[in-house]
Amino acid sequence: PPPAPPEPGDRDKPSQSYIALISTAILSSPEKKLLLSDIYQWIMDNYPYFKNKEKSWRNSARHNLSLNECFVKAGRSDNGKGHFWAIHPANLEDFAKGDYHRRRARR
Repeated sequence: PPPAPPEPGDRDKPSQSYIALISTAILSSPEKKLLLSDIYQWIMDNYPYFKNKEKSWRNSARHNLSLNECFVKAGRSDNGKGHFWAIHPANLEDFAKGDYHRRRARR
């Protein structure tokens, strides 16, 4: 199963990779897709470590979304500002089980 969010007040740096954090955020949404701002918010809400940190961690999250084939754009937002991000169907089953090993998407 995907990693459980830490207990409230846990301010230690999470041991999960950005791929795991982003995937868990996306999988937690009913539509299985989130806007970048919603991914940031989910990470800050569930991992207080990031709340008061410099914003540089956001660059790492964006970098992971755009460079890893396991993430795909899933349409534009209703207001036209930004895209939804989803997990590539080839990775969905593994990620849902908590297996975030990097492998090329089988397209």
